[in-house]
Amino acid sequence: MNKECNLHSKIHFFFVKLCFILKFKISRYSAVLPSVKLNKMLTKISDLYSLNKNKKTLKRLVLASAGDEHSLEAVFNAHKKNIIKPILVGDKNKILKIAERKDLDIKNTEIIDIKDDKAAVIESVKIIKSGKGDILMKGYTSTATLLKAILNDEYGLKNSPLLSHFALFELPNYHKLVGITDVAMNIAPSLKEKAGIISNAVKYMYKIGYTKPKVAVIAAVELVNEKMQATIDAAILSKMEQRKQMPDCIIDGPLAFDNAISKESAEHKGIVSEVAGDTDLLLMPNIEAGNVLYKSLAFNEAKLAAVILGASVPVVLTSRSDTEETKLNSIILAAVS
Repeated sequence: MNKECNLHSKIHFFFVKLCFILKFKISRYSAVLPSVKLNKMLTKISDLYSLNKNKKTLKRLVLASAGDEHSLEAVFNAHKKNIIKPILVGDKNKILKIAERKDLDIKNTEIIDIKDDKAAVIESVKIIKSGKGDILMKGYTSTATLLKAILNDEYGLKNSPLLSHFALFELPNYHKLVGITDVAMNIAPSLKEKAGIISNAVKYMYKIGYTKPKVAVIAAVELVNEKMQATIDAAILSKMEQRKQMPDCIIDGPLAFDNAISKESAEHKGIVSEVAGDTDLLLMPNIEAGNVLYKSLAFNEAKLAAVILGASVPVVLTSRSDTEETKLNSIILAAVS
């Protein structure tokens, strides 16, 4: 009993301290979002294509350092499906050679000829900054070069306290699409950073039609354990939502992965929660757990789409190991926002 009281006191102290430290700063994570309602629950990645049909104008996708075969194929696949209008920034001769080899019709496509990789990335970001582009996509450049340009104080695109990775998965045994964050950007996020990661994802989910997404804060166990920081962070985030510090979603945690996505598992463990078994978004405790889950699902042929959030526009940052379908899905996820 004394141990339980002591633990309760520690959690209460953490929460009080958090409220004091973040009293003013946390407001940036709780902006009132527009009331948007889904016509129906998103159950398949293909539902994103249906959402795109309602768009009156095509989003302009800027491909940074566009001399990349895999990226060009994905972009023109999306262009053929009337999803985006491409703007190519990079070595024009290299782009034309790839287009000829891959039989890509680029005769009416805007190409900005910049041979230097870094300069092409900077120009791409500046195009977005000037309002002439709606989506930024990584081409033949390093992730570090792209992120450095996005975060530049003078011409960069950062409009949130942090950047974060957001993915939507279609799982064979789950009744709707489920989001996972953050698996690629934030290594060991603090409590404040986890609040920011949730905020980025929730804002984006609202843009594609969600209302009050249900967020499961994942840990190894579903009980608070003072030796496991992920469980303490989860409990505080849940309390923050209850106290309207994060009012645009429903948060519960700590939840283990099984009871987050399985109502039966939650009931078996006696967990009463409107999130458990009906989760829209999984907040992972750190990059290792998130990345392992992401790749485990991806390499078991789960359908997915992913974007980087926290910039003024969505950023498509696919890897060479991603399938052509995943690259196209990621572009459509960026385009429907």
